[in-house]
Amino acid sequence: MKIAMAQLNYHIGNFELNTKKIIGCIRRSKTEGADLVVFSELSATGYYPHDLLERKEFIEQSYEALRTISKECVGIAAIVGAPSINPEPRGKKLFNSAFFMFDGEIRHVVSKSLLPTYDIFDEYRHFEPNRKFSVFDYLGKKLAITICEDLWDEQETQNEFGREKLYQLSPLKELSALNPDLVINLSASPFSYNQENWRKNILVKNAQKYQIPILYVNQVGAQTELVFDGGSFFLNKNGDIQHELNYFEEDFRIIDTEISTHNLQPKTETIEKIYQALVIGIRDYFGKMGFRKALLGLSGGIDSALVLVLAVEALGKDNVRVLLMPSQYSSDHSINDAVQLANNLGVRYEIIPIQAMVDSFEISLSEVFGNRDSDITEENIQARTRGILLMAISNKFGNILLNTTNKSECAVGYGTLYGDMNGGLSVLGDVYKTDIFKMARWMNRDHEIIPINTILKPPSAELRPDQKDSDSLPDYDLLDQILFNYIELNLSPEEIIARGFDEATVLQTIKMVNTNEYKRFQAPPILRVSSKAFGFGRRMPLVARYS
Repeated sequence: MKIAMAQLNYHIGNFELNTKKIIGCIRRSKTEGADLVVFSELSATGYYPHDLLERKEFIEQSYEALRTISKECVGIAAIVGAPSINPEPRGKKLFNSAFFMFDGEIRHVVSKSLLPTYDIFDEYRHFEPNRKFSVFDYLGKKLAITICEDLWDEQETQNEFGREKLYQLSPLKELSALNPDLVINLSASPFSYNQENWRKNILVKNAQKYQIPILYVNQVGAQTELVFDGGSFFLNKNGDIQHELNYFEEDFRIIDTEISTHNLQPKTETIEKIYQALVIGIRDYFGKMGFRKALLGLSGGIDSALVLVLAVEALGKDNVRVLLMPSQYSSDHSINDAVQLANNLGVRYEIIPIQAMVDSFEISLSEVFGNRDSDITEENIQARTRGILLMAISNKFGNILLNTTNKSECAVGYGTLYGDMNGGLSVLGDVYKTDIFKMARWMNRDHEIIPINTILKPPSAELRPDQKDSDSLPDYDLLDQILFNYIELNLSPEEIIARGFDEATVLQTIKMVNTNEYKRFQAPPILRVSSKAFGFGRRMPLVARYS
């Protein structure tokens, strides 16, 4: 059977665009001799629509799109993901479904059984789980359709991060008993740099276990904080990957399930994949929201330098502007580094010194503050002054402010609310500081883009004389390891200490993480590139007492 794998970038709720993309691939597939074309999970609506699924008109628009698409399926079949209405009076009103279309009609509707509720997923909020399993004949082949987690089948699998998900139901086991010739999986599996091979390994293991070929079609592109990397593939019954589509871009390929081949993607460094994820995250956030121009504060530090390079790659240099806002504590080399980077990238920049504004705040507050010594309050006034200037330019010219805070800082609260935490999108909020250094060096692999001094100098907020991040925080090499164990691996303080980390450092770090939850609650949406990002992926109570 010749099957077209359609790996597309959808837009949530944009039925006109999504339908046009899907129909375009159906027509192309038919012209190029495919028997069937497969799209990804919730392709008609975009993934994930959240509470739009509770709106009657949204579901009606989805069904209208499906009817329009089905009329194109003459001489070819298609499988499209969309919500379906639960006909039973009990349970949730909807299923997460796959619609099989042929001869101009919807012929079969198959629904998802294993609804994820972990991390950023909350499908059980809206969907009823399927409990009925069947296969159907098409062109002499018995096809089994599954949706995303239905193929995880982890009853005997524990992932590398210790999170064992034990399901009472195994859809693949149920379906294998019906002897299908092929299992087709419609997926919306987001990118995660520390689990990038995990999903592939699970599907390989299951193809081998059940001796059934698997066709896996993922989507690509970003939906606010979620970034989908594509990488759709076809496995034979021995678990050999025979076809693999591109990562981080739309792709289309027709495969013949009867012909053995090895058409795979070249291996890519993890840091390059994170870079690609962040670029597509920025590009789609702006494109799908109807924004064009970005703004950021450029300090001469590595975080803002990295965000600028990413923004220029995503939006083009003419759509990005930067503001340099030196104070009396800003070093000459930081200003020079920032100017050099802006010139390297051809980006417009302005310099607005802030010291006079900071002084005016301190004069206005002097009577209230009395004789109290200067402390972090005065440092925060500098950060908030910069935030006011950036938001003023954002408002006046319509440039969306990009936040430059990294995950290490975000985790321990090393940032100022309504100051350097301002922004419409957090680009690096899920990237640890140690990975930021790696990415900067990777960017400079062919020639110097980011000034080398920016990479080599000790990190500093430059809010007081000779300030360094290490004055307040453990060295990032150590801090990031503790944070990873606590946030991504969800280990207790005792478990982290047992791994050989200093007890006092661990306890102090975790205290900073827990007491700064209220700051993260007010942070911009964060592009997710790990298995546990702040925001939707890690929802902690603000007023809890942590052990």
